[in-house]
Order: sequence, then C-alpha cells, then structure tokens
Amino acid sequence: MTLADSEVAATVAVKDMAVAKEFYGTVLGLKLQKESPAGATYGSGASTLFVYPSQFAGTNKATYAGWHVDDVAAEVEGLKSKGVNFQQFDLPGATWEGDVAVMGALRGAWFTDPDGNILALDNGQE
Repeated sequence: MTLADSEVAATVAVKDMAVAKEFYGTVLGLKLQKESPAGATYGSGASTLFVYPSQFAGTNKATYAGWHVDDVAAEVEGLKSKGVNFQQFDLPGATWEGDVAVMGALRGAWFTDPDGNILALDNGQE
C-alpha cells in the first residue's frame, strides 16, 4: 500500500486536554472515538482528528485542519452562537462577506481553538 492509497488524519497539539475535549467534542460536535494518555481521536465524516497534549500547542501560524461544508456562512453563524471567534486575514483576491472570505466560487472561514490553533471551513470549491 502506498501513501496515495492510505487515509490521512489531521493532528492538533493542545495545552489542556480537558479544555480541548470540551471544544472539539461539545462546541464542534465531533465524535470521540477513543481516548488514551497520548490523546483523543475524534471522528469527523470519514476522517479523524487526533488531539494530543504538547508544550508547542498554538505555535503554528498556519491552518491545522479544515472541514468542507455545504454552507460556510451557516456553519460560521452556528459556531459563533457557541462562542467561537472567527479571524480575517489579508488574502490577495479575496473579498469578505462578514467572516466569510469569497474567492471566486470558494468560500472560506478561519477560527481558532482555545490554544490558538487555526482551523478552517470551506465549501470545497476551487
């Protein structure tokens, strides 16, 4: 089996597993699949997200993981109602409709977890 034939999973470093479990499990609504001292694996569609404790949590300045959703604006509003804060970046060629970046057919939005890890939503368009 090659890498091209294998599934890939996102991993996110966090400082406090209890806070992370509340955010990823309750706020984002991901399904906890398994948990060990090494971290917690959440299911999201056919994918997984592994959350693990690390002293380096929140130090990456790029997107850790993203979800393709049908309606970015609706997901943004739903998450904002749960206290999630969205960010805007200076993206060449993008215009903003509230917290949603519009780049042709692509719609995207970025938010952070409690450790400052950047996560994204997009409509899967290019």
